[in-house]
Amino acid sequence: MDEKEFLMKRIRELANLSEKRGMPSFSDFLTLYEQNLVYSLHLENKGFSVISFGGYPEAERKVFSICPGIQRGDSLSREDFGICCLSVMPKSPRFAQPLSHRDYLGALIHLGVERSVIGDILVRDGSASFFCLQHMADFFLDNLNQVKHNAVVLSRVEEEEELPRPRLIAKSGTVASVRIDSLISLAFQESRSSLAPLISQGLVYVNGKLVGSAGFEPQEGDIVSVRGKGRFRYEGESGRSKKGRLCVGISLYKGSVIPNY
Repeated sequence: MDEKEFLMKRIRELANLSEKRGMPSFSDFLTLYEQNLVYSLHLENKGFSVISFGGYPEAERKVFSICPGIQRGDSLSREDFGICCLSVMPKSPRFAQPLSHRDYLGALIHLGVERSVIGDILVRDGSASFFCLQHMADFFLDNLNQVKHNAVVLSRVEEEEELPRPRLIAKSGTVASVRIDSLISLAFQESRSSLAPLISQGLVYVNGKLVGSAGFEPQEGDIVSVRGKGRFRYEGESGRSKKGRLCVGISLYKGSVIPNY
């Protein structure tokens, strides 16, 4: 059984379990590719509510809640999803070496855990925060004491206002139409023809769902993820230029290049 078949089987098992118990079942953190597989099962057509959350609104890696009947997403909290946020600070900030996303992820995986128990990792100003499954939080608190050459100390992030948020860079421009290839071209300053293979190779997602057509038109507020490039939020139209082109806005996630793994 390959990874795709295993995940599909696991999601069906979660749906059956939630139906049997009459309460939500939850997955581990899923990648964009895995999220698209969940959506491809069309569980909503079989009477289930499918809600995803990664610990904060802009999360890329997400936990899925599968529940029989109708369930409102705003009725579920971070605790309901079993997600915890941990802060990682250097013990000696003055002597700490700069660390990357890869450094933090490597240190976590080196502890012998599966990638699926770890959500997004946000790195900023010599420190980092990451989301994990609640039942793994104490393990990380007890065992992660060094990242590369830096001694670190971990703590829980309890208050909502202290949760990390990615930094966004506003950008605007004009496009002939609000097609996904036009918006990607605007975001990453490359020609539409050079970016076309990204769509055909299955590397472009909107809100976790795979986009298969360059003509797909995102809606205002949609988050577009391009593996190996980054991601941005489409902010909508603001009028037309003198030449009749659409004026649109996007918000780029700073430092949000998505690794190809």
